[in-house]
Formats: sequence, C-alpha cells, structure tokens
Amino acid sequence: MPQGARPGVVIGVDIGTTSTKAVAYDTGGRQFASHSVGYPLHDPQPGYAEQDPQVILDAVLESIRAVVAETAEPVAGLSFGSAMHSLIGLSAEGSPLTPSVTWADSRATRQAERLMAVPSGLALHRRTGTPMHPMSPLPKLLWFAEQEPKLFERVAHWVGIKEWVLLRLCDVLVTDHSIASSTGLMDIHRLEWDSEALTIAGITQEQLPHLVSTTAVLPGLTAAAAVATGLPQRTPVVVGAGDGPLANLGLGAVHPGMVACSIGTSGAMRVMVERPGVDPLGGVFCYALTEDRWAVGGAINNGGIVLRWAGEALAPDLGEHSEAELVALAARAPVGSGGLIMLPYLHSERAPHWSALPRGAYVGLTHGHRREHLVRAALEGVCQQLALVLASVRAAGNEVREIRAGGGFARSGLWRQMLADVLGLPVSFPAGREGSSFGAALLGMQALGLIPSIDVAADLVRIEETVRPDAAAAATYASLLPLFAELYDALVPTFFSMRRLAPGLPTDPVLVAPPT
Repeated sequence: MPQGARPGVVIGVDIGTTSTKAVAYDTGGRQFASHSVGYPLHDPQPGYAEQDPQVILDAVLESIRAVVAETAEPVAGLSFGSAMHSLIGLSAEGSPLTPSVTWADSRATRQAERLMAVPSGLALHRRTGTPMHPMSPLPKLLWFAEQEPKLFERVAHWVGIKEWVLLRLCDVLVTDHSIASSTGLMDIHRLEWDSEALTIAGITQEQLPHLVSTTAVLPGLTAAAAVATGLPQRTPVVVGAGDGPLANLGLGAVHPGMVACSIGTSGAMRVMVERPGVDPLGGVFCYALTEDRWAVGGAINNGGIVLRWAGEALAPDLGEHSEAELVALAARAPVGSGGLIMLPYLHSERAPHWSALPRGAYVGLTHGHRREHLVRAALEGVCQQLALVLASVRAAGNEVREIRAGGGFARSGLWRQMLADVLGLPVSFPAGREGSSFGAALLGMQALGLIPSIDVAADLVRIEETVRPDAAAAATYASLLPLFAELYDALVPTFFSMRRLAPGLPTDPVLVAPPT
C-alpha cells in the first residue's frame, strides 16, 4: 500500500438463512455502513426448506450496492460468509436445476439414519467433521439419487449457496475449506474430497467445486457484477468461510478455551481448536476457519424461532413483532417455570443427538400453569439445549474458560441472565453483535494483508456486559438439567410412533362456522 494511503474498508457479506447482510468495517473494527435484505424460506412439502438462489443473489447484490453507496471510504475488498450445509444442483452452463436446499431441510432423514446406523457412518463423521444428519449435503445427495434420479443425472455440478453467488460474481467455481468441511464430503485431516463419501453420494470429484483456502483471493468481479454492486472490476474478493466459524471470529472467540454462543433463528456453541478432530462418540462437529483454526461444537435448530412460535401460538393477541412483550410475559413466571419443562424441538433437532426424529413437548403441565409459564419454559428449553451442547464440547476434551454470546436474543436482558444461569457460567456480550459479517471482514483483512492475523479479533471486540449467574437460579437449573436431558431418551419410542402415524393425521385447521 502506498505510504499515506488509507487502507479503506472491507465489506463483510453474510449470506444467512433469512437475510443477507453486508457491513463495511475498517481495520480498527469500526462499522461504516450496513444493509440487509430479507427473503423467504419455502416449505412446499413437509420436511422441505428451500430457497430461490436467484432471489438470494439479488439480495447479495442489493446489500453490497447499498453499503458501497453509503460509505465514502475506499473499498479494499469483499469477503464472504454464508449459512452452511446448503445444496444446489447446477447445469453445465451454471444455471440452478434445483432450489437451494438449506440446512433446515429434513427430507433426507431416512438416508441420514441409514448412514448413522452402520459403523462407517461414525467413521465418516470423524473423518469429515460433519455428523450424519439430514442437514448435511451427503444424505441430501443420496436423497436426490434415490428420489429424483433423472434430475440427479442431469446435474453437472453440486454447490452451496456461497459457491453459486461467487460463480455469478467472479465467474469461478470454488469452495472454501470451511464450507466444504460442513458437507460430509471432505476429509478434514487431508483437506481433500473424501473418496468413500463421494462413492456413497454417487458423484465424482469433477462435479464439485475446486477446494481453496478460506483466505483465497479471487481476481475480481465480472463486468456485470461490477455494475450491479457499484464497485470496480478489480475489487479483490476473498472467498471467506462458513457463518458458524466466522461468528466465533466476529465475537473475538479465537483462542482455545473461548466458547462462542450464538442464538439467532437457530443456535450454536463452538470453541476454537488448532487441529481438527471429532470426539469418539461423534457428539460434536468440526468445521474449518483456517488451516490452523477449527470450530468444534454443536448447533441446535430451535433458537429465536421458538420465541416466534410462542408469540403466534400462545399470545397472538400481542400482535406481530411482540418479542419484548413476550419476554416481559415470561419474566412474570418463576425460575424453572413452576416445574414445567419444554423440549423445544419444533423443527426437530441437531446437537448433541444429531437426529431429525424428536418433536417438541411440554412435560409437567398442571392446572396451575398459565401462558407466562409456557413462554418462559420455551425460552428455558432453548438455553437447556445449549447447555447439553456445551457438555458435549467439554466431553470432547475441550477446556471452557470463557463464553461470549451474540445474536438477536442478546437484546433481551432476561434471556441474557437466563443463559448465564442455565450454563452456570459468566457470559460476556460483545458490543455490536454482528458476528458473522465482522468475522468475514476480519478474515478478508488478513487475506488482503491489512491486519497481521485474525488473532487481533480478541482485542478489537469490545465487551459490552458480562452477566454472572445468580446462585439460586443456577442451582434450580442445575437440578432440572438432568431431567431435561433424560426426556429425550425416554421419548424416543414415542417420537418413532408419532413419525409413523403423522402421514395419516390431518394437519389443516378445521373451519368452524360462527355461532348463530
């Protein structure tokens, strides 16, 4: 960089499940501009969770264009993060033949269960870092091969949403080690596509993007992408990583022993380690950030969506966007919800059991419980599920010295305190809370030589508040957690029976004429 020249800003682009957000940061961690564009998640059939790749690409372009227009700083580069586990089939010309099948899609449940039931399934998990779960592209590929064989044969390339966006922006077909480590198709120890996984999936290495480092810099934008974003064609584009590991980076949880907890639509607990590995029982995932930094942990399907469900099902009179009123309602119930436990498996579940089988349940309901108890039990259930994930992280041999948390839930003082109480540990909340986009920007800065290392993240992230557990509340939750944990095993036979019966049960509401 010429002497006296400004390094400018790096725009971190986070392609999420419900929206894409672009944020411009400088090397001091200051935010200069931000813009997000939302989009729907379609469920045309039970178990499906799809998106239109073109709609997401349009959201990416709009977000970048708005940030470029808003900031007067020079743009040093773009750097990308995205939701993990998505799958899109492309034609030889690069056009989508399928929707983007997201992590929330559970149509490949039977294929995942078959893989999990054989010894090679756990071996694949240990080798690829990805649990045998329908979220993973590996069982999704099996589903397409078995259920849509003609379509499967037509697909020239299988990619994720970030790979398709980069193809449209830069005209190159690559995937980074982070996204690849969440497909169930890459050997995380050798950083190569796993031959056994490809054989199981029925695809070849040539049908997958070229593997690159998360800090790989692409030469620039196509002419059309430059016009669409308002950036010069020569603008460097950093491939980036998955949103989970990037959230750790954005929260400053980059050193061993520092756990990042995030609760947005879903939730997760991740700790950084220096070498890849999965525990012998396969209770955690292992996804790359860089070649020497790996995120070990677990994700849950049911985070903020549980609060949204509670508003729709239990308190519709509060109207839309009633999160604050719902939390205030929950605050009226005592710690432990008067002995009421909710398993918050509204969208099945992932960690630590890695099964799409479970369904939500209230246990312990009495005539004395009111809706404030039901709402609070729902929030407590999310935190208790995260406590089980944290226990799996520890069982995998990882030290837990510090917890940093972010996500939309962090706006709630009650939920902040509840999380600390349930975990029984102090929880620090960094200012800003834009974890994945800031992580993408930091990774981009390292790739472009603007910062010496992503290790600076720990110093750049300012802690806004540290919440310490209340001793009495923590004791109550500690006594309830074993009950919460054992309910899963106790209800597994019921979950199987419910899955068998579900196809024959009506789901549409009954329209009743008003009384005359």
